[in-house]
Amino acid sequence: MARIAGVNIPTNKRVVIALQYIHGIGSKKAEEICEKVNIPAARRVAELTDAEVLQIREAIDRDYIVEGDLRREVAMNIKRLMDLGCYRGLRHRRQLPVRGQRTHTNARTRKGKAKPIAGKKK
Repeated sequence: MARIAGVNIPTNKRVVIALQYIHGIGSKKAEEICEKVNIPAARRVAELTDAEVLQIREAIDRDYIVEGDLRREVAMNIKRLMDLGCYRGLRHRRQLPVRGQRTHTNARTRKGKAKPIAGKKK
């Protein structure tokens, strides 16, 4: 099992798919990494040599922000918005949708389970 950026990536999947298990790497970045390291798209993780795994690891460390660093950066950006007291920061603080979605109905993912209101009957 290959360990890249602190994540055990699955051995039986293709390299392009397996790299997407790392937080901060999607399909485009995974393809870019494979191009830089000259690994064919059809190659499986189990077929990689130790040298190729090392090259992938170095390419990710050198060119991309992933896992803990990325999570920390996102959290700091949200904290900055909250400290500023701007509209987006207030929405984060109240755990409401930030990007203009409606809240009259829906928004349950962000707001949580519906709370019953006492005395509201029709």
